[in-house]
Amino acid sequence: MESRNHTSASEGGRRGRVQTVGDEVYQQGGFGGVKTSQKHPNLLTTGWNPFFTNPPEGGFEAATVIFSGFPKFQPNTGFEWDLDSKSGRLTNPPSSPPSKQALRSLLPRNWVASPSSFVASILVSDDMNRRALSFPTQINQFFSNKPRLPTSAPTHLVQTLSSLSSAHSRPFPDYSPKKPTIKDSEFIHQISTTVKHRRAEPLLRVLKPYESRFRPDHLIWVLMKIRGDYRLVLDFFDWVCLRRDPSMESICIVVHIAVAAKDPEKAHGLIRDFWVKKTHLGNSVLFAQFVERLVYTYKDWGCNPLVFDIFFQVLVEVGMLDEARKLFDKMLNYVVVMSVDSCNLFLSRLPKDFEGLEMGLRVFREFPEVGVCWNTASHNIVMHLICQLGKVKEAHNLLLQMEFKGCMPDVISYSTLINGYCRVEEFQALMRLVEEMQIKGLKPNKFTFDSIIFLLCKNRKVLDAETVFREMLRQGVIPDKVVYTTLVDGFCKVGKVSSAYNLLDEMQSHGIIPDFVTYTAIIFGLCQIGKMVEANELFHEMVSRGMQADEVMYTALVDGYCKSGEMKKAFLLHNQMVQIGLTPNVVTYTALADGLSKLGEVETANELLHEMCAKGLEPNIFTYNSLVNGLCKAGNIVQAVKLMEDMDVAGLQPCTITYTTLMDAYCKSGEMVKAHDLLREMLNRGLKPTIVTFNVLMNGFCMSGMLEDGERLLNWMLEKGIMPNATTYNSLMKQYCIRNDMRATSEIYRGMHAQGVVPDSNSYNILIKGHCKARNMKEAWFLHREMVEKGYRLTVASYNVLIKGFFKRKKISEARKLFEEMRREGLVADGELYSIFVDLSYSEGSMDITLELCDEAIEKCLMDKSNKENT
Repeated sequence: MESRNHTSASEGGRRGRVQTVGDEVYQQGGFGGVKTSQKHPNLLTTGWNPFFTNPPEGGFEAATVIFSGFPKFQPNTGFEWDLDSKSGRLTNPPSSPPSKQALRSLLPRNWVASPSSFVASILVSDDMNRRALSFPTQINQFFSNKPRLPTSAPTHLVQTLSSLSSAHSRPFPDYSPKKPTIKDSEFIHQISTTVKHRRAEPLLRVLKPYESRFRPDHLIWVLMKIRGDYRLVLDFFDWVCLRRDPSMESICIVVHIAVAAKDPEKAHGLIRDFWVKKTHLGNSVLFAQFVERLVYTYKDWGCNPLVFDIFFQVLVEVGMLDEARKLFDKMLNYVVVMSVDSCNLFLSRLPKDFEGLEMGLRVFREFPEVGVCWNTASHNIVMHLICQLGKVKEAHNLLLQMEFKGCMPDVISYSTLINGYCRVEEFQALMRLVEEMQIKGLKPNKFTFDSIIFLLCKNRKVLDAETVFREMLRQGVIPDKVVYTTLVDGFCKVGKVSSAYNLLDEMQSHGIIPDFVTYTAIIFGLCQIGKMVEANELFHEMVSRGMQADEVMYTALVDGYCKSGEMKKAFLLHNQMVQIGLTPNVVTYTALADGLSKLGEVETANELLHEMCAKGLEPNIFTYNSLVNGLCKAGNIVQAVKLMEDMDVAGLQPCTITYTTLMDAYCKSGEMVKAHDLLREMLNRGLKPTIVTFNVLMNGFCMSGMLEDGERLLNWMLEKGIMPNATTYNSLMKQYCIRNDMRATSEIYRGMHAQGVVPDSNSYNILIKGHCKARNMKEAWFLHREMVEKGYRLTVASYNVLIKGFFKRKKISEARKLFEEMRREGLVADGELYSIFVDLSYSEGSMDITLELCDEAIEKCLMDKSNKENT
């Protein structure tokens, strides 16, 4: 049996903690104070609550029930009591239990709830300690003549505003159908008697003689006769429905009968079927008529407010949210409030847009004023609505408010908020929530883990994602195909294909068969890192499992082969696509054109472009960029410029990549004026150059010996707020080192640090070679140690120049240390260095080392030479 905690307070400030227990829980009450709702002035929102006072020593049987929440008690009820605000003790308790008449005098005349709602307990405070006294005493015996709510379906129960005074509520109308004529009465009596005594015979047979004379208005009169037999009512109603559509009033009557018979599912089905059939009619008129009939038939046919709750649910389910809200407001006039479960359904069906959120928040604020006591599920729904609009901070505030309202957040509460933080990619906030969950003893569910893993993979933090995945397994949460695929895709995107393979094997060992998405993720990853043999094997494995590759899969493989220079295999796949009925798209042709251009086969790439256009495919910006890049690499800049002009004719504006590619070609050919003109044209078109664009121009100035122009470009970039990177500074430092101007080089290096630009390995290699050339071996050694400490690797050229520099300065110890370090790194020294150290070892008498170095020199130098020739 569910238990809910409430806190009641009067306007005078006296407080008590109440815990109501029972099948139905109703509106919160207070200690004597009455508050009027601003939205509904005729409603009293303090409500009432039953309390048990301190029981007599003889036991709990004669426990006295005290009622609060009414403006004033009758003097003759014997319920004069008070609460000491300092001690928290009840004072002036009645000496004897109330009488049956006294209890009845406190109830509104239109009270429709089950007396079991009176079961309650109170936390009684005394001077020494607090003790909970629970009295599950049923007092149904006092109200045997009062209608009750069905206890078999507690999730559909309707809360009734017991705080309403009978003077402010509207009574349900009396049911007074038109009386039948004498002739009709005899006919109805015959039908009723026949169906009651039919025994096992089907109604179709026993009612055959009456079928021609039966009119629609006879149905209600027959139902009056047989209403005591619920099964017979349904059978007879079905018999009528086979012949004609029943009237709205008869449907409402059968709904009432079904609810009274504790069959809410049947009532729900009857109402839903009616509204599904009538959706083509005017909803507003039909709604008003149905509500009027349901209210009109209420008092005589069921007197159970659950029918209105069911009707409310159906309206929400069929998408009639405006009508559902109207029904909610209308039923307040009859002192009926919908159940919290139905109100939750209403909240969950609101549109997931700004207007839906506004309505949801308005409902969330207003409904408690009239008796709806929101639960944890309600808060979860509203948090989800808020998170859908990206307002995660507001959702988090709602989570913090839940405990103050007596609603304990559950796993769904935290999972909803964690998913919201995943959407806005606030990793630290969601991890704090996970820790908070675990402190409260709540275990993250699959939805929680899925959201976190997805976010981490999206941000390329795949190692962290795998850690969360292992914790998921440790807690016994079983991952599905989606989680494995997310991780596989994450590992492939960061180049950790071996880890993706391991996950694929683990996935299959747990009986989870990879699907097309899983295979696609791994094949894409393999193609990106150039492992085409493995990609092809996995492709055939996928096909052998009955999965059909699509254009995207084939295009990924074609692109992979093109990038690795295997154009023959790329065209074989292209032809295979066509043979199985797949149509190569623009991306497929662009990949082929790019591959051909990189191999210098620009004419073949142009022919492919014409073929693509003949098939109705229009080249995109990537297609043109591939061809421009191929022409530039082939040294055909004039043709590349013409192709860029053709782009304008085709309605495609050249992009930053197009201009950068052409500028690079002009810079490499020493045509710096044309390269600079392209930059101006680019800026005039409103295109924003990237740092790559400026680095191309900077390298061009430096390679052409125009270092002053290079420095002017650097200063202009800083003035415009364009942050250079290490490559920008490296171009300048390299040329000043070539000029042996280490002072200028050092100034650029200091300026680099001043701008917060971190040197890369190329920066250090340039500086080391420059200082060695200028015989600044101390500075070169310092840079070498700094480089190693930062985890960078020296190039072979840097080692060579350092070692030779130390030999020239007679620093044999430093030279030998560098040579051994170079060997440990697996780098191949040149023949000159090997000769130096062979001679040195021989002169020192170390024959073993001398022979070892000779063998190593022969093996590595010959192998290195062979590799260079093959390249």
